[in-house]
Amino acid sequence: MTNIQGLYIGIMSGTSLDGVDTALVSIDGQQIRLIVNDVLPYPPALKQQVLAICQGQSTSISSIGELDHQLGHLYAEAVEQLLAKSNKSAADILAIGNHGQTVFHQPDGPYPFTTQLGDNHILAVRSGISVIGDFRRKDMALGGQGAPLVPAFHRYLFAKQTATQVILNIGGIANVSILQPNGEVIGFDTGPGNVLIDLWCSHKFNLAYDQDAALAYQGKIDQMLLNHLSQDPYLARPAPKSTGREHYHFQWLEEQLQSCSSLVSDYDILRTLTEFTARCVAKAIKPYQSGSPCQLLVCGGGANNPLIMQALQNHLPDWEVATTDHQAISGDYMEAMAFAWLAHCHLNHIPSNLPSVTGAKKSVPLGVCYSPD
Repeated sequence: MTNIQGLYIGIMSGTSLDGVDTALVSIDGQQIRLIVNDVLPYPPALKQQVLAICQGQSTSISSIGELDHQLGHLYAEAVEQLLAKSNKSAADILAIGNHGQTVFHQPDGPYPFTTQLGDNHILAVRSGISVIGDFRRKDMALGGQGAPLVPAFHRYLFAKQTATQVILNIGGIANVSILQPNGEVIGFDTGPGNVLIDLWCSHKFNLAYDQDAALAYQGKIDQMLLNHLSQDPYLARPAPKSTGREHYHFQWLEEQLQSCSSLVSDYDILRTLTEFTARCVAKAIKPYQSGSPCQLLVCGGGANNPLIMQALQNHLPDWEVATTDHQAISGDYMEAMAFAWLAHCHLNHIPSNLPSVTGAKKSVPLGVCYSPD
């Protein structure tokens, strides 16, 4: 099949676990248009089950199987809600691109693997739409990290520049797509995004996240703690690299706080964690600065945190720092759109991983097709 154009749905539920993002897009050659977007909040009990696995708590094969089943139905519910909102039917949609819920990602070592839950057979049968899923494992079979996968979509979206252009997604983990003037694309996870901020908010303030950085603004940066956090070995590793909650979890944070003798308030810790996210990003992308003015476009939940945005501009004074919404691309639904596009690439046999990003041996179409029939 070639040139299969039309309507696609993308589904993304990331490490922040704030909800299931869905995007209905129209794809026609080099044009992608967001038609309708929606979000289905995570049921609290289901969120806790996912968090438990991500944070390394003991589980069982039956528990993982039951969670896989529940997530399949949650994604189907999200699609049904999106279709109702858009006044479209299953017959109008060519395919769904579903990332699935990552519960463990181990791309290094003797037995690399990645695990995304959410039964795509349930999603396909219940929606009546073909589903393209399991995007990461083919890249890993080719020696890649299996992540990040969105840089190929960013290259597709943004025009060639005369200076470095970086698209930064701040979900639970922060990842970058570095589009260089010579056409080369580099991408990797810079480190924590919102994950440590959210963990601290939940633990100390009984809140899911720090809305508008209202809590962090009440604290001050503790330089000793910031320097200690910045010694995390992951940050010094060369790309390609990727990480997740299996590394940046609450136990890791507790260990860092215990190792640092500085006595700081809960607000100071939150402010320092917010600064840590921005500092990791800035330090990671500065070596790729080329031309002028370089541009940093931010998407994901962290783009709504004014303190992160302010800190990024402070660390990158010569860069233009803005959200992707300034380029008419929804920052909140960028990743859902990306997986709709990856589904389009699968149907059209278009290679959609970037070896320069993941380290895979070659570029190939990603994903597996799950038929509703």
